[in-house]
Amino acid sequence: MSSDSIKSFNNVESPGFVGFANLPNQVHRKSVKKGFEFTLMVVGESGLGKSTLVNSLFLTDLYPERTIPDAIAKTKQTVKLDASTVEIEERGVKLRLTVVDTPGFGDAIDNSDSFRAIIQYIDEQYERFLKDESGLNRRHIIDNRVHCCFYFVSPFGHGLKPLDIELMKKLHNKVNIVPVIAKSDVLTKKEIQKLKKRILEEINANGIKIYPLPDCDSDEDEDYKEQVLNNFLFNYENKTKINYKITKMFTKLLCIPKVKQLKEAVPFAVCGANQLLEVRGKKVRGRFYPWGVVEVENPEHCDFIKLRTMLITHMQDLQEVTQEVHYENYRSERLAKGVPVPKRTTSLPEHEKNSGSEKDRILQEKEAELKRMQDVIAKMQAQIQQQTP
Repeated sequence: MSSDSIKSFNNVESPGFVGFANLPNQVHRKSVKKGFEFTLMVVGESGLGKSTLVNSLFLTDLYPERTIPDAIAKTKQTVKLDASTVEIEERGVKLRLTVVDTPGFGDAIDNSDSFRAIIQYIDEQYERFLKDESGLNRRHIIDNRVHCCFYFVSPFGHGLKPLDIELMKKLHNKVNIVPVIAKSDVLTKKEIQKLKKRILEEINANGIKIYPLPDCDSDEDEDYKEQVLNNFLFNYENKTKINYKITKMFTKLLCIPKVKQLKEAVPFAVCGANQLLEVRGKKVRGRFYPWGVVEVENPEHCDFIKLRTMLITHMQDLQEVTQEVHYENYRSERLAKGVPVPKRTTSLPEHEKNSGSEKDRILQEKEAELKRMQDVIAKMQAQIQQQTP
């Protein structure tokens, strides 16, 4: 071995440094390369702006070819689940987002059986994941479990309807529920606060468990704190990231942790808009009314920024709660019944399937050729025996 090759492999780090402090960087690179998966379910009556809000949250169009049924079609419409998947990329990070919509929910006269399809869909995704997890090939498991459920409450009532209470009671042990007041621009600030208080009282009175926002630890990483603060205190005028020092000054003045502000905003009063309007010489996403413009990304107008901050900064926690709490509950109940898990049909990659079928075809051709040769040899032996005296 030459001395040049030895010299070129010197330790560039300081003496006493092993290097396992770089393990988080390796995990980060691997995660970014693999990408992320997230499934969001939106539940609520038709006309509450579910699709518009989702498009506003992720700045995409999930339903480009959707047709809105008329009043006659709605009377015959049943609850069906519509799953739309889109891959979003931002600064090299890929997110495979699946949004499950529930058109037809709450539109019928008799809604006593309208939530069965929703519960069945959630259980089917848990069952599929359990089958894939119990199979031999576990490298290509796609996680379609519902990680979060936005439950849209109508702003025109005086709280939760009996259908809302009944469905949330059946869902709270299966999925993370985040209550959302739809179309909050039709209410005044006093009416919004009154409605929020009424909804929380009804949720607590009926023993419904909504997604609890995790508290921020005192020794939390400073980068994470900066991310949460900058996402929350979003400068909607300049569309730029607020300086960390200014952000810290704001938090000291407010004397309220940002997680506490997010908790106080539940249920989130939001409104969505896909149209860009010009306000004070700047393009903003909002709705135009005769009395003014409702800016979606203005914290003074609605809780849209708070909802997006909650979803983005707690996306990993939503997945962990789904895995460690809701899925484990389903799995333990499923195995406690003593019913064996159906065998998973091994799903191989396409090139392996093609190569396997090609090998089978070649083997069949060789077997057929051997059989023909054996028949020919058998005929020749029969002829030889007939010719011999």
